[in-house]
Formats: sequence, structure tokens, C-alpha cells
Amino acid sequence: MELEELARIAVDCGFKVHTGLGPGLLESVYEVVLAHSLTQRGLYVQRQYPVPIMFEGIQFEEGFRADLLVEERLLIELKSVEQLAPVHSKQVLTYLRLLNLPLGLLINFGAPTFKAGVKRIVNNHTDGGASTLRIHQQKPKD
Repeated sequence: MELEELARIAVDCGFKVHTGLGPGLLESVYEVVLAHSLTQRGLYVQRQYPVPIMFEGIQFEEGFRADLLVEERLLIELKSVEQLAPVHSKQVLTYLRLLNLPLGLLINFGAPTFKAGVKRIVNNHTDGGASTLRIHQQKPKD
């Protein structure tokens, strides 16, 4: 299955979860329900996926934990806050860089509408349609 198709399924499932449960519950509730919804669609989902970090040549396996990893290719980070802060997008981009993944979704179930709470975060990802909801990793200057 193509990465963009995975993202479409994840957004569809997220919308149904937001519609069914409404905004404002704990993040952990949305995590378990969204993981179940994605699994029901036949996708392999890992919860609280370890994101390793390297420091002084040593790899630490549990530097961070991503909320959901779908089919080992799509990262989904969940929030349940009134409004996303810029640091939330940076967090997802950091996870994408550390895992060497091209695409992630940041979903805020605390937003009043699903559309207001979902963002695509890309790490040098070029597939798929145009989206205004993109954050691109800047390449270092030589």
C-alpha cells in the first residue's frame, strides 16, 4: 500500500474517532481507539513506538516514544490540547528525522473540529498531492 493511501486511511479513521468521541478526552483514549480503528482496517499498528537517539556514539533505544507507527512507515503523533503549539510540529519532524521516515500526521483531538486539528508533517517527502499543511526539513547549508 502506498504511503499516501495509508495517510488517507489514517485521516479517515481519525475523523471518525473525533466525530464519535468528540474533543477533549485524554490523549491515551484517542490513542487506543485510533489504533483499534486502524487495525480494523487491516493495518499493522504499533503503539508507543521507541524512537532511539544517538549521543556520543551510543544509541539509546528509548529517547522518545511516538504514539503510533502504522505499517512501519507512517508516524502519527496525537495531542488533546485546546491549540497546537509550534513545538508539537517540531516534535513530529524530529521523530521523522530520527526514524528516517518521510511523513507524519499530527492530530489534535482537543480541537473543536477535526480539520482544525490535523496537520501533515513531511521530512523530504515528495509523493502525493499538494497540501498547505506541510513542514519541510531544511537541508543544512554547506
